[in-house]
Amino acid sequence: MKKLIYILLFASCGMLQAQQWQDSFDDALTKAAGEDKPIVLVFSGSDWCAPCIRLKRHVFDSDAFKEYALEHYVMYDADFPRKKKNQLPEEKLNVNKSLAEKYNPKGYFPLVVVMDKDQNVLGTTGFVARTSPEKYIKTLNKFLK
Repeated sequence: MKKLIYILLFASCGMLQAQQWQDSFDDALTKAAGEDKPIVLVFSGSDWCAPCIRLKRHVFDSDAFKEYALEHYVMYDADFPRKKKNQLPEEKLNVNKSLAEKYNPKGYFPLVVVMDKDQNVLGTTGFVARTSPEKYIKTLNKFLK
């Protein structure tokens, strides 16, 4: 019984720390509407774009950002990997391409688009060298009114 309690505690702690990236943009829209939260749409090249990788590693993967984002944002990664082993399912790739046509027509990577639950763009940013997760959160929150 003790083992079961420890396993459940460990699993629940891990879930609290987990970044809640939505699996689909439709899921992100539904969650944003249901929870009245802004969407943070990230255009990235997870296996080829050095600034994208650094932004993920230093900001998005930090505990401070994860905890804040879980409560305040709905996160969606419109990823465009190049390596064959990292390819996305065709349906998801097509959704990401459609999002890129609409929100990232110039093809900037990384591009972070903050939008409201109705898909109105509130602001954009990208990789910021030598920034902390807390400063990045402040940047994103400047777009929210």
